[in-house]
Parts: sequence; structure tokens; C-alpha cells
Amino acid sequence: MAIVAAQPATAQTTDIARVQQHLRALDSMVADFSQTDRQGRVLTGTMTLKRPGRIRFQYEEGVPLLIVSDGRALTLIDYQVKQVQRWPIGNSPLSVLLDPSRDITRYARLRPTGDPRILSVEARDPRRPEYGVITLAFLRDASAPAGLRLQGWVALDSQGNRTTIRLSNQRFNVPVADSAFRWTDPRRTGANQR
Repeated sequence: MAIVAAQPATAQTTDIARVQQHLRALDSMVADFSQTDRQGRVLTGTMTLKRPGRIRFQYEEGVPLLIVSDGRALTLIDYQVKQVQRWPIGNSPLSVLLDPSRDITRYARLRPTGDPRILSVEARDPRRPEYGVITLAFLRDASAPAGLRLQGWVALDSQGNRTTIRLSNQRFNVPVADSAFRWTDPRRTGANQR
């Protein structure tokens, strides 16, 4: 019985290490995304990620929202109401994607999927429950960095709000300009960039 118990722990350690390798091998990614909120509303757009710390969710035309991280802070811009909210990327569940130096083996665990092709990894900081939980889904794919393709994630914030992101058309380690992470501040007149 002790041997049986040791095998899952070894498999879990190996799979978590593979996820860590994938995250560290990923310098950039561009993908289409669909976002489903807790009311079932679906928005689509393009996600651009560049390490370290930069991500951009450019929503479809007609949606006045933008989420962007410049490496220090994650910023939500609502152009319709001219509102900007910022928080340190370390305070977001997305930090698992944005900081390749973090050792996820300390705060992540595998979740059962019932499909050997899919790895599901739940990450949470037990010392900071207010940061929420993110569950990442990876498809085993030999052509992707470290043999894994990020398929999406489910983020659950401390208030219980659930957001599901599904990725498609992923392109890994492609050139991404630093200017992709600039944005226009709607609170100011003119075309000031941040």
C-alpha cells in the first residue's frame, strides 16, 4: 500500500515540475480568448503575454474594457465610465503566469481531470486567501514549450466571483513589442500613454 501511495505523489511532483518548465520556457504567447463570467456572459478578444510580468487582454470591438500589465501592476481600464483600477501583479491569481521565477511547487497542486491528456493545476497562496485561486488547464502537446499547451484557466476571487478563460490559436515565443502593453488613460484629455 505504501508503494501505491508513493506513485501518485511522484506523478504529481513530475507533472507540477513539467508545468513549471512550461511556464519558464514561455517567453511570449499570443492567443485568442473567450471569457465567461459568473452570469454566463461571454466576451472574446486577443491575449498577449510577454515575460516577465506583461499581459494584455484586448477585447473584441465594441467592448470598452482593457486589462493590461506593464510588469509591475495589473490595470483594468473601463473606457465607457473612464475608470482605472490597478493592483500589484503579485496580488492577482494571474501572477502564476506572469512571474516565471516563482516556484509553483510551493503553492500549486494537481487536480484530477479524468483525462490523461489534460493537466489541471490549482494555485493559491495559503497565506493570502484574498488573492483568490486560479486553476490552469494544460493539454499535453509535444510541439508546445515543455510539452504542454495552456488551454485556459478558471479564476475565483475572494468574493467568489468566477471567471473562465479559454484559449485557442496559441502562438508561443513569438516577437511581441513592449509597446503592446501601453494604454491610453481615459481620465486624461489627449493621447497620454501609460
